[in-house]
Amino acid sequence: MGLRSGQFSLLISLNRPEPPTVGSVARMLAMDRTTLTANLKPLERRGLLTTAPDAEDRRVRRLTLTGDGLALLERAVPIWIATHEAIERVVEDDLETLRAQLVGLEKAVSIKPPPSE
Repeated sequence: MGLRSGQFSLLISLNRPEPPTVGSVARMLAMDRTTLTANLKPLERRGLLTTAPDAEDRRVRRLTLTGDGLALLERAVPIWIATHEAIERVVEDDLETLRAQLVGLEKAVSIKPPPSE
């Protein structure tokens, strides 16, 4: 399948009735536009999505899953579900501890280091 978890999340975020804008996807995934664009390029080269200017505002780009992108998601979603079910079974007894540790980790990485002198 050749799809990393970040790429899966990106493709899932594009699976909408109306093609989203680059900006709206960046906000949803908490990414800056430059990082998002860099992550879109390999998927676009694989033919999984297309990027096109918005019909009303040519400065805005819209992202659309291709048929191949949708087909890949159809194959990937059951794998994602099964993987997460397996993880939940392993951590089931200690799920609250895991959540607390993840929240602590999130707080720790959001702390900015002091300015260097």
